[in-house]
Amino acid sequence: MTGDVAVLGAGMHPWGKWGRSFVEYGVAAVRAALADAGLEWRQIGSIVGADTVRGGYPGYVAGATFAKALGWQGARVTSVYAACASGTQAVSTARAQILSGLADVVLVVGADAAPKGFFRPAGGDRPDDPDWLRFRVLGATNPAYFGLYARRRMAVHGDTLEDFAQVKVKNAALGALNANARYRKPVTAQEVAASPVVADPLRLLDICATSDGGAALVLSSMEFARRHGVAEPVRIRAVSTVTPRYPNPVLDLPDIATDSAVAVEPAAEAFRASIARAAYEEAGVGPEDLSFAEVYDLSTALELQWYEDLGLCGEGEGAKLLRDCETTPGGRIPVNMSGGLASFGEAVPAQAIAQVCEVTWQLRGQAGDRQVAGARVGITANQGLFGHGSAVIAVR
Repeated sequence: MTGDVAVLGAGMHPWGKWGRSFVEYGVAAVRAALADAGLEWRQIGSIVGADTVRGGYPGYVAGATFAKALGWQGARVTSVYAACASGTQAVSTARAQILSGLADVVLVVGADAAPKGFFRPAGGDRPDDPDWLRFRVLGATNPAYFGLYARRRMAVHGDTLEDFAQVKVKNAALGALNANARYRKPVTAQEVAASPVVADPLRLLDICATSDGGAALVLSSMEFARRHGVAEPVRIRAVSTVTPRYPNPVLDLPDIATDSAVAVEPAAEAFRASIARAAYEEAGVGPEDLSFAEVYDLSTALELQWYEDLGLCGEGEGAKLLRDCETTPGGRIPVNMSGGLASFGEAVPAQAIAQVCEVTWQLRGQAGDRQVAGARVGITANQGLFGHGSAVIAVR
């Protein structure tokens, strides 16, 4: 049996700081996805909601919250939380329901209303929570981690501040073409360099913001798609949600120390590389088959790391790939044609779903001025706290 599921609909609520409930953003995204699919809410057999802990109990049970807002109609309901990987976990759950025959058509939705500044742990004292501990014990905010990772790339691979700035320049130019992006203004390398230092060596424009936004997908079996009159839909061919392997010798959020490699040899590949490898193996493709990629640019330096982890180049060659214009429009492997988080900011439960929306539009040839010519295979990649892998490969 094929593992493909069809993407019948994709929809988003624009990113920004709108000051409204995450439910409103999610419902708007759902209605756009349903319209794109040519379906009505009552035809949906299951809904999977990606959770937001910032939404209180409604956020913790997002699937039911969205189902109620759309109008109870008896659909199956699931709610999932995997931090930044929540959207991919939701897609994975929907795909499993479709392939097992539990549902023919499933709605996936995530939305968030983010705080100003940077993300903090959920409220209360929890000394057994590593996310709480890294703030309380180390003061290691997300930007502090991004800065440490950038310093590591500079020390190990020779990346420069100018390399990091060029990632922002590339993504801002693409975000300016995206009606759903929060920041729609091109940026120069000089403007990046002149922006305030947040966590040395990273400047304000090197780090993504926190945002409100929503995204939704309508997924179905291939048989349902054909019955619905869609003979050649975009197909999700692989979903990777793997975890790290012990020992993990590179510091990662929310950890405050690496695993000991004294007694056990480190794995042959890093965690993020294993996320991509699992997706490639399931899809039966490799990096050389990709038309484009959407990656998780929490910071400019982290985008360069994803180039290597996805196998787009060798270890330490990410900055060279960028300098050679291979990841820009018209290059060998364009990256973040949506504008990335640099242009959107983080709306945590929505962002992995939004990546699949962009892949869908690219593979359909509907991305307008951002279109990758002849796009046939796309990959998404991000990562959630506590060892959540997140990658999706879609084909046309």
